[in-house]
Amino acid sequence: MGFTDTRFNVNLSILFTELPLLERPAAARAAGFTAVELWWPWVDAPVPERSELAALRTALTDAGTRLVGLNFYAGRLPGPDRGALSIPGEESERFRANVPVAVEFGRSLGCTAFNALYGNRVEGVDPAAQDELALENLAFAARTVAEANGTLLIEALNAPESPHCPIVSAPRAVEIVDAVNATTGLANAAFLMDLYHLSMNGEDLPSAIETYAARTGHVQIADNPGRGAPGTGDLDFVDLLGRLKKAGYDGWVGLEYKAGDRPSASAFAWLPHPLRAAH
Repeated sequence: MGFTDTRFNVNLSILFTELPLLERPAAARAAGFTAVELWWPWVDAPVPERSELAALRTALTDAGTRLVGLNFYAGRLPGPDRGALSIPGEESERFRANVPVAVEFGRSLGCTAFNALYGNRVEGVDPAAQDELALENLAFAARTVAEANGTLLIEALNAPESPHCPIVSAPRAVEIVDAVNATTGLANAAFLMDLYHLSMNGEDLPSAIETYAARTGHVQIADNPGRGAPGTGDLDFVDLLGRLKKAGYDGWVGLEYKAGDRPSASAFAWLPHPLRAAH
């Protein structure tokens, strides 16, 4: 395959999960990757012990891996994703408590891209009130991210796997991006274009790339069907990533796919070793 102009990174929350968290950066580096991303690793702790943060920071730096993307706290993923949409009370407070901690951690490693999952609808609560709270929380996150000269990412999930999430299309995600930017006046919110989720939603991927590449702050990929490595499904990533490059996107492409029943290190045969390191 091509990809000579694409900068790839590995998501250590879906790949190398057969290993303890602190061993994953070194495993990714051994597989040839120098850049990684993470979902918030402490699913029950939006504010973990500083010793845990320090241990992960050391694991990343000792391995020679750069952190290029980090999710804010959203509970256990995949699962009952909470994110910014949580109703007022403990869960909303947990999200807001996590934001400065995550930004400080990411900033210490040079990370400037922070993904805030919108979350699922909460039964019995007015959707308009939920959206109002989500916008407040996302604006808070955008202002905090701005202090680190970073980008707040807004991602569309897919309706078949996340039926209670109200953000399941590229246009809807970009509406949220626009609302956050209008609220803060900072223009530091951007679209996270996950080609797997958009494909699962039945969107026209070439059209989505042409329309939204300029609004995109990060890209993630997995093949469809199956959410496996490129080549295990029907998506033509040579074409899609080429279209992204032609449309002007030159940012990171996160490998956010499942290795299946094999060790993660064997799930990269589709990508020649020299193209795995950041270049």
